Parts: sequence; structure tokens; C-alpha cells
Amino acid sequence: MAKPRVLVTRRWPAAVEARLSEIFDVQLNLADKPLAPEDFRAAMREYDAILPTVTDRIGAPALELDRPQTRILANYGVGYSHIDLNRVNEHGIVVTNTPDVLSECTADLAMTLLLMVARRAGEGERELRAGLWTGWRPTHLVGTKVSGKTLGIVGYGRIGQEMARRAHHGFGMTILVYNRSPVAPEVLAQCNAVQVDSLDALMPLCDFISLHCPGGGANRHLIDARRLDLMRPDAFLINTARGEVIDETALSHALWFDSIGGAALDVFDGEPNINPQLKDCDRLVMLPHLGSATREAREAMGFRVIENLEDFFAGREPRDRVN
Repeated sequence: MAKPRVLVTRRWPAAVEARLSEIFDVQLNLADKPLAPEDFRAAMREYDAILPTVTDRIGAPALELDRPQTRILANYGVGYSHIDLNRVNEHGIVVTNTPDVLSECTADLAMTLLLMVARRAGEGERELRAGLWTGWRPTHLVGTKVSGKTLGIVGYGRIGQEMARRAHHGFGMTILVYNRSPVAPEVLAQCNAVQVDSLDALMPLCDFISLHCPGGGANRHLIDARRLDLMRPDAFLINTARGEVIDETALSHALWFDSIGGAALDVFDGEPNINPQLKDCDRLVMLPHLGSATREAREAMGFRVIENLEDFFAGREPRDRVN
């Protein structure tokens, strides 16, 4: 029996690519650049499975074809807002993702961003590299204490819960939660967290707000100018979710006019392109989408994709199916 033909849209960790090649008839994207819609249309006529990442926009232009050969899109990552599920469902294509395995590392990165923006670490490093540091002085780059402060978490799934554990048990932070559905009392109790009824109610209560909600149209510009105005003037916004969740123009205005204390972003709307209005904001920390960027997490994500593929081609229901 012929091996299923599989297209990997970006380069993956070597150990994962090797394992894929043992099991499937694999084509790697050796150029390691995002595929265009016409590339996806051609691939869907040729491959049994396509393994996309967040850099791949699989919308209507990529799906305008009849009777695709592709039967599964095994996504490398948790979020799948870059895939048009409605159009995919019309073709009967299964979509899977990779939950769980990157939660800890993404929460580590979110905590890193929180600490960096609170202690003005980005500003300090830029000053040092520019040769502008004149030495220690009592008023130089005075930041904000993190321990004991109040952290609001928007989206209390796996990553949000891991963030709460780090903040509460590591830094003694009080945890407030906004989530679309009720969170089980025993889950909240793990970090003495309190669920707040609405996002508008959460915003003014927090010293730090960390976003861990899904992307996609429903949450586009969830944090807009009105909600930024609800934040305390010395509060900080952290985003490791999806770039489109924040209205970046509104955020740049809030930073320029000091209506919030600062922000730290690992994701951007339209990345890798960065809104030029953000680039000159001093109290903004920016990282290039590093949330899951550890060897351990990236390999685990790949092996989770392989598990979903093996289940699918063996006629079993993939455990991480999302449609």
C-alpha cells in the first residue's frame, strides 16, 4: 500500500522531519517561505495531507477548487484562525491542531514579557547597545514591582491557566479571569482565581492584563480604544495570543499619550509586517512570535501532528480534531 503523500509547508525540527519521512511520502518546503494561495490550490490536488503553520493563510482563495486530493490539514500549532473552517468543511477536509504541548513554554514567554515591560528591560538593553548608559542613578529607568500585583487573564484555557500558576505561585499575584464560559470552581481554586463577569469589568481592576484568547473574526480588535481607556494609567498589556486581538493603532495612541503604563507583544496583526506606529513606542516590548520557540515544545508539536496523521490514516478519529 502506498504511503500517504504529505506536504510540510515550513521547515520543522530535524527529528520531526526524519520521523515524518519514515512514515509518509513527504515533501518539504526547502525554501521555508509561506506558500501563496495558488500554491495551496495546486498542493490540494496532489497531496493527501497538508501540514500548515500559522504563517499559512488558508482562506477562500486557497480553497477555490473542486474535489481536492487533500483530506486532512494537520496544523502545527494550537491556533487555527488562519484556516477558513467553513470553506474547509465544504470540502470535507479534517483539521487538527496541537494543544497541550506548547502551553508551558508559551506561558513562560508571557511571563518573560510581563517582567520585561514592568522592569523596562527593553529600554535598558537599547540604551546599553546604543552606548548611552551613563551609570547607575536613583531615578534611572524606574519600573514597576510585579510581586503581589493583580493580573487579569483573558482566556482561561490551558495557556491562561499555566500563566496563572506562574504569576500566583511564583510572584504572589492576585488572579482575575475573564472567560467566555464559566470556569470550573476547582480550576479557579488552583490559583485562588476569581472569574469576572465581563471584559469591561476586568480591565480597570488589573495592574497587568495578559491575553490568552483565540484569534479570528470574533475576537478581532477585542482590545480596542474603548477598552484601553478602561485600563489603569499605570497598567500593562501583554499579548501572546494572536495579533488581531488588539487594535494596534489604538494601542500605539495609548502608549504615546501615556494612558497605559506599557505593553509587551509577541504577536502582531499582519505579521511579519509590523505596524510602523508601534516601532517608536519606548514602553513597548516586542518579540518575534517566540511563544512556543523552545526545542522541546517545537518537537512535541511536530510529534503531536504525526499522532493525528497516524490516527487519521488508520481510520481512527484524531484526538485533536477541531472541525
